[in-house]
Amino acid sequence: MAASADALRDEVRRRYAESAEAVADGSAGCGCGEGACCGDSDASAIGSAKFGEVLYDSEQRSELPQAAALASLGCGNPVAVADLHAGETVLDLGSGGGIDVILSARRVGPTGTAFGLDMTDEMLALALENVAEAGVMNAHFLKGVIEEIPLPANSVDVVISNCVINLSGDKDRVLQEAFRVLKPGGRFAVSDVVVRGEIPDAIRKSMELWVGCIAGALSEDDYRNKLAAAGFSAIDVEVTRVYKAEDACSFLDAAGLDIEEAAKEVDDKIVSAFVRAVKPASGCGCGC
Repeated sequence: MAASADALRDEVRRRYAESAEAVADGSAGCGCGEGACCGDSDASAIGSAKFGEVLYDSEQRSELPQAAALASLGCGNPVAVADLHAGETVLDLGSGGGIDVILSARRVGPTGTAFGLDMTDEMLALALENVAEAGVMNAHFLKGVIEEIPLPANSVDVVISNCVINLSGDKDRVLQEAFRVLKPGGRFAVSDVVVRGEIPDAIRKSMELWVGCIAGALSEDDYRNKLAAAGFSAIDVEVTRVYKAEDACSFLDAAGLDIEEAAKEVDDKIVSAFVRAVKPASGCGCGC
């Protein structure tokens, strides 16, 4: 990797702080800065790129404050596949403006709890405002990094995340931590960017594209192998969107790369996927 994990984390924190501030001051378009996990603010471009708030149906968006929807930097809708039930405890890794925490809190009801974990002060402040506006009482936010989850072992029924794990410089640690905090039988249900085939070194080394979710993405096989090594079973990677070269142009341009040449190299190799797995009911998988 071109940059250290600490340098990458600092850059992610800076860019996501800028995104939160843009939402707060009303200058946000799609809710993200140039190069982040989102398409252009133009509605047709968003429909094409399928990043951000457009991934939530009209009923879900009606449940959310506008600022929460604008702050969506994700690549999927993990709440849609998490199969949440009343009374469950949910943890959202990299919760941002709180969109998935709010939706999860409503799904698990007053007897359940939804936690959001984020490292960016500005995003946490925005999330707290959004939760207050939404009138959700069972949502709570934690400051921290996803490589060191500040929750006890066996305390969570479901771990969700939306286009965040790919930003980590230590994905093995993230998955190990997710496994640790899940109860036996607990579920891992995230949306993430996954790559197919080889990605050119120029893209892998670009900090802009790390923050933009492309360069840090795992291959499908790597994702499966890392989940299995962490102890998970029933692993499934379901592709939900295959990105064409034109979908990646804004990312490539932001990184200062030759758009025509680089686009050819990433065409059909970048996908959004639902990634699911289960912590065995015994509490131990093959990684123990």
